[in-house]
Amino acid sequence: MLENFEYYKVFYHVGRLNSITAAAKELSISQPAVSQSIHQLETALSCTLFQRTARGMKLTSEGALLYRYVERGYQEFDLGEKRLKQLLHLDAGEVRIGASDMTLRFFLLPYLEKFHELHPGIKVTVTNGPTPETLSYLDRDLIDFGVISSPFSEKENYEYHEVAEIEDTFVAARRFTQYKNKMMDYKDLEQLPLIMLDGKSSTRDYVDSFLRDNNVNIQPEFELATSDMIVQFTLRNLGVGCVVKSFAKEYLESGVLFELRFNKILPKRNICVVSDKSRPLSLAASELLRLIVVQDEH
Repeated sequence: MLENFEYYKVFYHVGRLNSITAAAKELSISQPAVSQSIHQLETALSCTLFQRTARGMKLTSEGALLYRYVERGYQEFDLGEKRLKQLLHLDAGEVRIGASDMTLRFFLLPYLEKFHELHPGIKVTVTNGPTPETLSYLDRDLIDFGVISSPFSEKENYEYHEVAEIEDTFVAARRFTQYKNKMMDYKDLEQLPLIMLDGKSSTRDYVDSFLRDNNVNIQPEFELATSDMIVQFTLRNLGVGCVVKSFAKEYLESGVLFELRFNKILPKRNICVVSDKSRPLSLAASELLRLIVVQDEH
């Protein structure tokens, strides 16, 4: 079939236009060349594909059967070429991103909005999950790149870009007003009902590691899947919540919640964009990655 591909191309156009003359004009070749291609294809297939009539070229029953399949194939080739051109000009395509609820809500959303304005034809899929899960998705080629928070284990074949700082904090509501503006030691947390993320997140790993280094052993009262839920539990005076400060910002500013103060600073950490250098990104994914990294650098 591959040897006869040009013959099939000519066959398709003659069958569609019912004319050797019209097909020759559309293909920008001579009429004898069109006739020769049809003859060669008929010889190869051992059957007659057209009948000459006063109105032009008419498909035989064998030719009509073949044409139904060739037409579908030719249209698929044509569609594939058009789709490729769309991809190369950022008119279509898909970008797959992995991100936690925190990185999505407080960092990634403005970039997705900007990207959609620039390239509305590109589909963006966001897989939500904590940092360890996002890195697992990247390992399995289920996402193009991830937006994660430190700490995490770096890999040699991965490329990392630090794009923002985040700050972890302990917050409380009116039940714990005796601790407002009081300078505390982290050891005091052992006596308080704590509300924290479950143990599968980089945030929890980071805070646990910091507290262990300061000889603090905690047993949280509640371990929840999302930071939003931690804030809601804290608002209801169920304990002291440990969250990234951005999640509690509006409640801290309104005074509904307050931050606990400690005699030692919990160091800030970073949001990073991570990709696999061994797998080339699509043009669409490269463009979104560039938008995030370059804009952040400015």
